[in-house]
This record gives sequence, structure tokens and C-alpha cells, in this order.
Amino acid sequence: MKAILLAAGRGTRIARNVEMVPKSTLPIDGEPLIRRSVALLQKAGMQCIVCTGYKEEKVKEALEGMEKITYCYNPFFDVTNSLASLWFAREEMDDDLIIMNADVFFTEEILTALLKDKRSPVMAIDRSRVQEGDYFFKTAWNGRIEKYGKGLPIELRSCEYVGMAKVEKSFLPLFKKRMEEMIRSQQHSAWWENVLYSFTDQKEQDIYTVDVDGKFWAEIDYFDDYERIIDYVAHTRESRK
Repeated sequence: MKAILLAAGRGTRIARNVEMVPKSTLPIDGEPLIRRSVALLQKAGMQCIVCTGYKEEKVKEALEGMEKITYCYNPFFDVTNSLASLWFAREEMDDDLIIMNADVFFTEEILTALLKDKRSPVMAIDRSRVQEGDYFFKTAWNGRIEKYGKGLPIELRSCEYVGMAKVEKSFLPLFKKRMEEMIRSQQHSAWWENVLYSFTDQKEQDIYTVDVDGKFWAEIDYFDDYERIIDYVAHTRESRK
């Protein structure tokens, strides 16, 4: 199994609060976030592919000394989005995959929940977050995604998207074909998740969700998100004493 971490973006929303570094390299208890993530993924037996772009050298520096990491560089990171970054890693997409945004802090419990779910594709979500958040889904009784969006009306929201998904090898031929079609049609500013959503839009393939309500996670969009991670890690460390 492989894990693809998307770490090419600039992170404009948090840029004014941090020095000019990729969000994924921000320190968490003295360790870069992406280094912590790669360690958890490798512990689960995965080969890690890191898609770089903005400040590529900082990402590589954060992962210095770690073995079995493949880098895929998106030279157009400043004018594209995560779909393009994933496209540059297409040659590595030949096994069951975890695809995730590299600015997501997740626990081992969340990774386990995603891996244990037998369905595919399946996206990690949190049903406790519908009032505020970044990206929302409306799901059916079985977790199938029916509607999605940043601006999804609150009365339709079932959950917030965590920023991680599992795509099994059997689905990859269709996934890669659709990704190629989107790139060729100049959808360079799309998120990688739009590949999955396109199957929902056209009712070609069910896209499922697995709930991680009660397990801590955060995607660093704003400085408040980063502070929440720092507080969680500090509290967890104290509780173990």
C-alpha cells in the first residue's frame, strides 16, 4: 500500500501568521507535521510519496534522514491546485492508496478507521462538525456522498471532510482516466477530490465516508487550527505523565 501526501501548496490563508514555510513543515512538539505523518504511515506499512512544490527544499529538509520516500515535484504549484500535484504522481499510483493533504494532523486511530473500512473509495469525515468548518458533505444513511461543497447550506450538512481518503487499486484505472480527462480539459485549479466527486455527479460510482467523530484531527487552514493542534499535543503529553 502507498500513501500520497500533497504538500505543494503555498497556504495563503495562514501565510501572514507564519514565516515563509510550507504548512506541512510547521513544528508539532518539536517535530515537523509532515515528518510525524510519514512516520505514522510508514508504521502502518506504507510507502510514502510526497508531492512538493512551494519551498520544496523545506519539505525535504523536514523529512531528512527518513527512508523510502519518493518525491514528485509540481513546477506549476503557484498556478495550479492539488489535482495537478496528484497528476505529477500518477506513475506511483499502482497500489491501494491513502491520498491526503499534508497539512492534516491525524491520529493513529483515524488512520486505522480508514484502513479498516472495506469500502472504496472512502473519505474520512467528522459528523460532529457541521456548524463551522471548511468543506462539507451531505451523506445518505450508508455514508454515501450525495452533495458536497464549501458553501453547502447548513441544513444539508451531515459532516465535515477530514482531508484523507482511501482509493483501492481496483478503482485506480477509472480514477486515473478521469484525472487525465480533467487535466486535459484544463481543470488545473481543481482539488484532487474533484476526481471522486465527478463520479458522484454522474452517478457512476458511490463514494463513501467513514466517521471519525471523537478522534482528534485538524487541517491547518488558519493559525487557530495550528494552535488547536499544539494545545491537543500538550494536553495529551501531560495526561500521560
